[in-house]
Formats: sequence, C-alpha cells, structure tokens
Amino acid sequence: MKSAWPASLALLAALIALWWAASLSGWFSPAFLPTPQATAASLTEGLRGDLLQASLATLGRMLQGWLLASVGGIALGATIASSATLRPWVQPTLEFLRPLPASAVMPLAIALYGLSPAMVLSVVAFGSLWPTLLATVHGIASVEPRLIDVARCLRLSRAAFLWKMGLPNAVPDILAGLRLSLTVALIVSTLGEMLASQDGLGLAILVASRAYRASELFACLVLLSLIGLAGHGLLVMAGRWLLRGQRH
Repeated sequence: MKSAWPASLALLAALIALWWAASLSGWFSPAFLPTPQATAASLTEGLRGDLLQASLATLGRMLQGWLLASVGGIALGATIASSATLRPWVQPTLEFLRPLPASAVMPLAIALYGLSPAMVLSVVAFGSLWPTLLATVHGIASVEPRLIDVARCLRLSRAAFLWKMGLPNAVPDILAGLRLSLTVALIVSTLGEMLASQDGLGLAILVASRAYRASELFACLVLLSLIGLAGHGLLVMAGRWLLRGQRH
C-alpha cells in the first residue's frame, strides 16, 4: 500500500502542473479558472474567516445525517436480513427505492420542513441510508449456511445470531457501505445548502460563482475534497482495526 504513495503524489503534482499551465495559457478567463497560487491565497485567507465556519457547518451537517443513516441502516438492515419471512417481502421495495436520487425528494422535504436545516438533514439522512442498509442486508444474508446450521443446533436467538455471526460476517460489507454513504452525505449536504441557503460550503460556492470569484470557488472545492479524503481515510483505518483478526 505504501508503494502506491509515490505514484499518487506524482499524479497529483502532474494535475496541479496541468492546472497551472492551463490557467496561465490565456485559453481560459481568470474569472472561470484561477491559478493554483490564487486558489491557495483564497484558501489561506478564507480559513482565517468565513470559510472555516462554512467548513465546520458542512462537516457537522454531513456527520449528523451520516450518523443517523448509519445507525438506521445497520439496524433496519439487520432486522430485514435476519428474517427469512420479511426479506422476500421488503427487498423488492428496497431495490425500487434505492435508485431514487436524494435530490429528487428535496421538493417533498421542502414541503414538509420548508427551507430549514431540518430539510437538509432529512435529505442527507435519506440519501445516505441506502448504501449502508443494502450492504448490511447483503452481508448478513451471505452468512455461511453451515454457520446457520450451527446456530440452529445451539438454539441461538435471533439477537444472539446477529451479534455473534451475522454482524461480524457483514463488517466488510458494512464498512464499504459506510464509506459510500459518507460520500453521498457530503454531496447532498452541499446541494442542500445551495438550495436552502444554509450556512456551509455549498452556499459559499453559490455566492462565489454568482460573484465570479473563481479563486474562492476553487478554494471551497479544495475544502470539500479534503473533507471527503479525511473521512475516507478515517473509515479505512477503522476498517483495518476492525478486520485485523480476519487477516491471514
């Protein structure tokens, strides 16, 4: 894994060099494509002022929605997957609702909550629910049949089966679902802030684009990327710790 870092850093450096060359070539107006130096200056200045508060607002909104979706997705997924009677009835409905984009339910959420923080939070939680829910269902439903027979022989209750066999088997799937749902939470949080004019990086991007302040817009995009990268890295480290006993 460490050997991939030099290649990754080289690719990042090449992309920044390409960005720098394109911004200085005159092919694009500085109002649309700032230089990396201008973006870095706006980022540094913004972190001393409004951008720091906007980043914290987006981060908090993303984490709240993601945590709600994670707890609900794991609990509901475990309930569905552990019931051989319930799963055939519920799974087609889940597959029907899963492709529904979170942005499509925003008008309904606005009708229920108005342009409020509760509206954004509800849509973030809805959009983030499905990856974790479906991953939990798949992970528990794919338990080795012989383990199910052992659980029956030991007369384990449904709760004991989930705790000792189902959830441990589903951990890799759940972690993958959590990583995907975190990305969805960040995207939907930003979109919701734009639509509902809530404090955050989404609103900062909207204001900067309307004022043709490209360097501030790109600084917001860099912050969103860093938030997503940090969240992914933390979940990867958590996954390695949780799965350390499964390594051979």
